[in-house]
Amino acid sequence: MIRRRGTPESSIAFLDVISAGFGAILLLLLVARIAPPSGPMDTEADAGGIETLQEELFEIRGQTRVVSRELTELREQLSEERRRIARAQAQLARAPRAPQADDSDQREQLLAARQSLTEEMRRLLARQQRPANDLVGGLPVDSEYLIFIIDTSGSMYNYAWQRVRKEMVAILDIYPEVKGIQVMSDMGSYMFSSYRGKWIPDSPARRRAVIERLASWTPFSNSSPVEGIERAIRAYYTSDKRISLFVFGDDFTGGAIAPVLNAVGRLNRERRSGERLVRIHAVGFPVHFLAPGGNRRTATRFSHLMRALTLANGGTFVGLNGLD
Repeated sequence: MIRRRGTPESSIAFLDVISAGFGAILLLLLVARIAPPSGPMDTEADAGGIETLQEELFEIRGQTRVVSRELTELREQLSEERRRIARAQAQLARAPRAPQADDSDQREQLLAARQSLTEEMRRLLARQQRPANDLVGGLPVDSEYLIFIIDTSGSMYNYAWQRVRKEMVAILDIYPEVKGIQVMSDMGSYMFSSYRGKWIPDSPARRRAVIERLASWTPFSNSSPVEGIERAIRAYYTSDKRISLFVFGDDFTGGAIAPVLNAVGRLNRERRSGERLVRIHAVGFPVHFLAPGGNRRTATRFSHLMRALTLANGGTFVGLNGLD
């Protein structure tokens, strides 16, 4: 019997090493073929992409600056437009609020309200350059004596008093020189008791004294100008005087409007010429439309009353739209 020799273990180990090494070489060759080549071309491509992105970023930044400048210009234009609107509103506030009617009716009403000037007033007004129709801001300025009848109620004093002083100054500026001035509350109380039943002489010093006294003058008021109007007409009208009454107020708490118009109409009767004894103007302050807790009903009634009263008595009603 022939015995076969076993395969030496060292030969098998050698074959394993050779096989493993050959497999590793093949694996390296495969990896080398699959991996993308890396070289200078890739670096140049990456650099070109970065430059493109930077250019786009710079362009976007430039557009942003342009848009910012345009936005700033638009804001400046908007601010200027707002200032123009504010100036226009201020001018509108000083303009007369005439009854709604066509132009021809308004002209006829204004012409009917005009008074003929006395020789003395022609001399005084010749010093000032004015329109030929003797109207300034819609107000006839042909009177020689002025009476202010002011609502001194809490609503007026707390919210509109600074504007009241400004409006009085503005009206006095329209009349550069008159023969006499008087200031009364809507109840007929006098600002200066020493001039009760008399006229305050007109002078720059007297005008300053009136404006200064007005700052703290707060007699009792019932928010109805009827008593002040009636007392002023009874105490100061004479046939040789041209008188204008200026009523300042924000609301009317009295009764119906018609009895007031009738009572004032009987007292401020028409003369043979068709003109009333005195003119009655009015300035309405929108306190109850702007202040908290305002009573718009009584404020609207004041506007209706003053519009009708001034129209019937040769005057003008000016409704303000602000308190500044």
